[in-house]
Amino acid sequence: MQQYIEFFSNHPMLSLAWLVIAGLLIFGWAKQRFSSVAQVTPTELTLQVNRHDAVVLDIRAEADYAKGHITDAKHLTAADIAAQKLAGLEKKKDVPIIVVCQAGMSAQKVAANLAKQGFSKVSVLQGGMSSWTSANLPIVKAKK
Repeated sequence: MQQYIEFFSNHPMLSLAWLVIAGLLIFGWAKQRFSSVAQVTPTELTLQVNRHDAVVLDIRAEADYAKGHITDAKHLTAADIAAQKLAGLEKKKDVPIIVVCQAGMSAQKVAANLAKQGFSKVSVLQGGMSSWTSANLPIVKAKK
């Protein structure tokens, strides 16, 4: 124990950096653990679509969506969802909805917004389209 105290007193900046990183990791874990929005893997997304008729909601930019998206994915922007312009999605409040973005980060906020609007089964594709394509799963390109 004496060695730890000596290390912390001799290296205050390094010790502070370690504490900040540890705090951020714990905060991120706790936020994900207690979030009402679940994360699903590409395999789980496929199972939910096949077994429960889940809706895949792609929130990426129109150009990215056109380059390739998951089969039957609906395209809505985050701004549309925030403004509650849901293009018929409000009829599916009890159906699983899986929000997809490029890396899985911006989808969290959109999914939380959908949950606040009354959607009961909202989740996010873990890793976004990057994880989908890295798993060599099929994508559909928009017709020109």
